[in-house]
Amino acid sequence: MKHVRSHLPRVLLGLMISVSLVLAGCANNGTGSSMLGGSGTDPDPRLTKSTDSSFFSTSGLTACAAAAGVGILACAVASPSDKVKCMVVAGIAACGVAMGANYYYDYRRSKYSNTAQRLQLMNDDVKADTEKVAQRTYTLQQVINDDKERIAGIQKSIKTKTLDKAKAQQEIASVDSNLAQMNKDLTGMRSKVAEYKKTADLERASDGGTQVTAIDGEISKMNSKVASLQKEVDGLYSQRQAITLG
Repeated sequence: MKHVRSHLPRVLLGLMISVSLVLAGCANNGTGSSMLGGSGTDPDPRLTKSTDSSFFSTSGLTACAAAAGVGILACAVASPSDKVKCMVVAGIAACGVAMGANYYYDYRRSKYSNTAQRLQLMNDDVKADTEKVAQRTYTLQQVINDDKERIAGIQKSIKTKTLDKAKAQQEIASVDSNLAQMNKDLTGMRSKVAEYKKTADLERASDGGTQVTAIDGEISKMNSKVASLQKEVDGLYSQRQAITLG
């Protein structure tokens, strides 16, 4: 475990910082438009209360960080033969690749010396997260379709001069809140893709060689699904931008 064999406090701090950075990335993401911030309107319940809502969200990562923290601190106060390894195992078990490529890579190498077995397990992890992207996409697509219909209804009311402005403002605030939540999910998805790519590069640079090719393919599939979802969210955002209530 070359990347983490240093002083114990540094390992503890590094593990917690890696989770904190992911959480910070989710908290600070967005479309770059002020129209999505501070609406005071809750997102559609399908985005926050469905079974897939915690896959890539801040709440899911917060739970992961909490679980990792408990495990890591338990290692620090207990007396395992290898505190460093205990901490890394606790973090990876709770968060997977969200802990960061280096920790994920070192943990896998320490646990599985057989390269083929190790890479197969990573391949399985990527497939599992790709399936989570697909499940989450299905939920988001339902909300996107409904929001597009709401926007179309507002546009029609504007043209026919039958707009209920107060109601329209509420509808738009809801769409903005949904978009903000969707972008949080996308940030979590892109982060996982990036960490998997880094891990694949680490394996390739060591003894992974051509065996990493299959993983590259799975990461590409995951990335494609994330990119497709991004286009759908961007499409909704473009329609939202076209609405000006005055």
